[in-house]
Amino acid sequence: MKCPRCQAENREGARFCRECGATFGAVCSSCGAKVEAGSKFCDGCGAPLAATPVPGPAPSRFASPESYTPKHLAEKILTSKSALEGERKQVTVLFADLKGSMELLADRDPEEARKLLDPVLERMMEAVHHYEGTVNQVMGDGIMALFGAPLAHEDHAVRACYAALRMQESVRRYAEEVRRTVGVPMHIRVGVNSGDVVVRSIGNDLHMDYTAVGQTTHLAARMEQAAMPSSILITADALRLAEGYIQVKPLGPIPVKGLTGPLEAYEVTGVGRVRTRLQAAAARGLTRFVGRDAELDQDQLRKALEQAGAGHGQVVALVGEPGVGKSRLVWEFTHAHRTREWLILESGSVSYGKATSYLPVIDLLKAYFKIQARDDHRDIREKVTGKLLTLDEALKPALPTFLALLDVPVDDPEWQALDPIQRRQWTLDAVKRLLLRESQVQPLLLVFEDLHWIDTETQVLLDRLVESLPTARLLLLVNYRPEYQHGWGGKTYYSQVRLDTLPPESARELLQPPGGRPWSSTVQAALDRAHRGEPVLSGGERADPDRHEGPGRPAGRLSPRDRARGDSGAGHGPGGPGRPD
Repeated sequence: MKCPRCQAENREGARFCRECGATFGAVCSSCGAKVEAGSKFCDGCGAPLAATPVPGPAPSRFASPESYTPKHLAEKILTSKSALEGERKQVTVLFADLKGSMELLADRDPEEARKLLDPVLERMMEAVHHYEGTVNQVMGDGIMALFGAPLAHEDHAVRACYAALRMQESVRRYAEEVRRTVGVPMHIRVGVNSGDVVVRSIGNDLHMDYTAVGQTTHLAARMEQAAMPSSILITADALRLAEGYIQVKPLGPIPVKGLTGPLEAYEVTGVGRVRTRLQAAAARGLTRFVGRDAELDQDQLRKALEQAGAGHGQVVALVGEPGVGKSRLVWEFTHAHRTREWLILESGSVSYGKATSYLPVIDLLKAYFKIQARDDHRDIREKVTGKLLTLDEALKPALPTFLALLDVPVDDPEWQALDPIQRRQWTLDAVKRLLLRESQVQPLLLVFEDLHWIDTETQVLLDRLVESLPTARLLLLVNYRPEYQHGWGGKTYYSQVRLDTLPPESARELLQPPGGRPWSSTVQAALDRAHRGEPVLSGGERADPDRHEGPGRPAGRLSPRDRARGDSGAGHGPGGPGRPD
């Protein structure tokens, strides 16, 4: 018998799942017999079952992944399913449920109960889909989701943790409304773990059958069950992949049913200060900057900076394939002595951000106005108002626009009267005016990374900003992969720096082991083959070109120290959540 929650196989007649501990149906409190969910009387002894209520079954719209998966994600899954079936993938599993749902729904009729419960499930699923995870199972009062399969993402653990934070915040706002109107408290709990699964098949209804390797699914379910209401618990395996990107509180070893010893658990308390792999690498200490001195010192970058500083705005694009070091070159340039007198504002697109309008712009504004995660609406309003009016009183009419972008309630009648098209126009104009006005006070170096993932509204803003550059003390520095297209190529103030892979001698220098010790012959041969463009597993094996090697696969047999070496090197190009370069 298959568990409806985690898909684990169990013996016939089992009352609890041996993997995740889920209860199979209700139990009569009088005779202990198993009874069907929703029964009013025990069919074994005739006792009333009011004391053992269970939430009603999920409605038909939650019956299969096909019914609730967004169309754009469904298309991606069906396109890639043939390459995934039979693959062993590293994934992150997320379980979320409504704490105390049985007590909450016990005295309500099924229709009323569903009206309370469905919005919770919808908010859970929205958070998962926002970060391109897939909800593989909807239980009566919760969900089970996967990140990293069937959609491959190398930052699957980060996405899962961000999704957990998003659903907690979304459900918290809904719970406040329910408490005011119905007088019922609602809290969800979330558990997260990372590990391996073998994808067996993906049906046309998008349901994925898989086999968990080891305790992958079991531990995620146990983290959920151990979590306090309104909290998120993750394992050390998940933290290892998301460290720096999230804030956590160590809880120490906790007992876990099914394991012989306790397990280290951590509570996720917020988003970390690190947004990119480069920032994480910089916090640890960057490796040597190798093989990119020519690009850093070449006339294009130096002249663009000089011309922009003199009031002739410039656009410089760094273009290259994933992993060639675009982000590292940006980091070196923004930390060079030539930019010390410049105001530097940095932002970038992320792979899951295309559906979120102005996401890089919002990050940029938070940095400009010095907004912290702990700031409430009043703090944000004070910071934005003070900074804006200090810069220029003429920018005061734009205040509602910036507050709205930063998700602060706006009660300005003129703003409320605008239709969506007018608000869009005000937003684009306000951000452009702010940046151009700031560039009059001091030269402004504006960095936008990973434009290949840019959302439509941010693209329109950049297009308008580029049109206004010729008379501004502003250098727009961007990077992107070759497939990205824009309309700036014909501008006299646009230049492009193409980054190619490092030559063999620079690659060897970058990856030289500490102390001058030579690599083993196996590793050296693998490095040479990889540089020639041959697919190579990180264990040194030749890869089968017909075998799918997507992000999220196990890293092979090199030690963690060997795999980490070169993470932040010039030819390795750190990126961020969903940003591999």
